[in-house]
Amino acid sequence: MQQLSGQDASFIYSEQPHAPTHITSIGIYDQSTAPGGRVTFKGILGELEPRLHLARAFRQKLVRVPNDLDHPWWVEDANFDLEYHVRHIALPDPGDWRQFCIQVARLHARPLDLSRPLWEMYVVEGLDAIEGVPEGAFSVVIKIHHAAVDGKSGVEMTTAMHTQTPALEVPDPPDVPWQPDDDPSPFELLGRAGMNAWTIPGRGLRLATKLVPGAARVVQVQRRQGDAAAIAAAPACRFNGPVSPHRVIDACFFDFADLKPMRELVPGATVNDVALSVIGGGLRQYLLDAGELPDAPLRAMTPVSVRTDSEQGSLGNQVSAMIVSLATDIEDPVERLRAVHASSTASKEITQAVGARNLTELSQLAPGALIGLGTRLAGQFSRRGMASAVNTVVTNVPGPRQPLYFAGAQLLRMFGAGPVVDGMGLINIVTSYTDQFVLSFTGDREIMPDPAHYAACIDAGFDELAAAT
Repeated sequence: MQQLSGQDASFIYSEQPHAPTHITSIGIYDQSTAPGGRVTFKGILGELEPRLHLARAFRQKLVRVPNDLDHPWWVEDANFDLEYHVRHIALPDPGDWRQFCIQVARLHARPLDLSRPLWEMYVVEGLDAIEGVPEGAFSVVIKIHHAAVDGKSGVEMTTAMHTQTPALEVPDPPDVPWQPDDDPSPFELLGRAGMNAWTIPGRGLRLATKLVPGAARVVQVQRRQGDAAAIAAAPACRFNGPVSPHRVIDACFFDFADLKPMRELVPGATVNDVALSVIGGGLRQYLLDAGELPDAPLRAMTPVSVRTDSEQGSLGNQVSAMIVSLATDIEDPVERLRAVHASSTASKEITQAVGARNLTELSQLAPGALIGLGTRLAGQFSRRGMASAVNTVVTNVPGPRQPLYFAGAQLLRMFGAGPVVDGMGLINIVTSYTDQFVLSFTGDREIMPDPAHYAACIDAGFDELAAAT
């Protein structure tokens, strides 16, 4: 048994039927590279079976403490059934990009069964009308609960399923054969909760000795930067209201090589700064077209990994966050990039002053029931139109730079989808694969009924910045 951290557990406590909190990875594969030029569903099951030990999330399920008096535990599921988790579907004719995005959005919108290991895989065929995709290509759509993985460990889980050549390779078996667990009794869970409660005061005191000096440094940084606006509410925006159970998804694909000259427009600018600036340009145009662009710049929450080398293979989330301006009030793309870079630099300095890892450890000190109440209240506040600290989420999840293969089929494209919750109706995901730079997004269908238009605005924002080079 392994206990969830407070940060991991918060994704369970905040889960709502209309707003599940899983993430989704979408890949499109060319089966012509597989041995024999064909991949079967039975072959996919056979490829996955010997790889289950490479990622603990595959066979671990969640056991909650009565009344959420402590955070849940992971246990090895004695009733694990691979064929329950892997499903096979096909798009109707003609099987174009818009149909594919609609189908993926429907799959993403459905909550996972919290009584089973928290993932599902869909093999999707019928993609022949997607531009640039070879005949016979298929997609693999993987849903994984955010309680089990963050963006970085999710990429590692995806990598564990793939090989670097089309040859079918069987991984080495585990050193110790897999053994299922017996579900712990409520009395055992309550006993463990009582023992954990005794340690909270000591842990809180040790954490306070780290946080108090950091808070003083934050004040100094803000005074020096004149960044009093950093604690103000974000401007009112359509993306910060209540959400429906329905989702939209789309993705834009660019050449990674085009980023270097963009970065050189502003000394010190990073790939993430360029992504934030392009997204800011896309949001600016989208809201201008809707007649809803606020005077103040929109702000994004950007997760920051604090996962150490020793935690690379561990489950769960090891992230902090920064708040960055998207400079949507600036029309010129280069000036927008300059403003985004200045904002991200200031936010990094504040995060470093507090200590990003110290912030994640705070969640360990609160009882599960209290965190659950807090997340539910936050959702209620959002549904009642109360101000938000940020307007959207922009998360950067770098992918592999070398080609990957699954069951011998080459991965051609890869992008992701994230959770949409009350008060946060749009999440943007930045990723890369081989020579591709990908900006994808997930939105609430009621808030963004025209995802293709927002995708076109992102394309235009990228082209606008590229033209400035």
